[in-house]
Amino acid sequence: MSDILDRLAEVVEDRKRGNPQASYVSRLLSRGEDAILKKVGEEATEVVMAAKDGDKLRIVGEMADLWFHCLIMLAHYGLRPSDVLMELRRREGISGIDEKASRKENLRVEAERK
Repeated sequence: MSDILDRLAEVVEDRKRGNPQASYVSRLLSRGEDAILKKVGEEATEVVMAAKDGDKLRIVGEMADLWFHCLIMLAHYGLRPSDVLMELRRREGISGIDEKASRKENLRVEAERK
């Protein structure tokens, strides 16, 4: 699965230098952080609405849109799908409850350092 994400990430990287008049990705990236984040939020909402309706085909389509826009967001921040996959690998085998608790503890420790 990471192959397709890597290929799409390469397309997004190529389009970063593209013409905003000719490329949707270039246009969205040229509009900046707020536009990108707004689009990710819109796509996430569409996934939730499709799931609420129980429409499996629409869920898949909307999720594909969300993932694609997340790739654009990652590229904006200089990140790659491999960064997210590495974090998922790090979390593999760790209870969700334990992982969340460790994040809270890390935030508390960082706050005390400041």
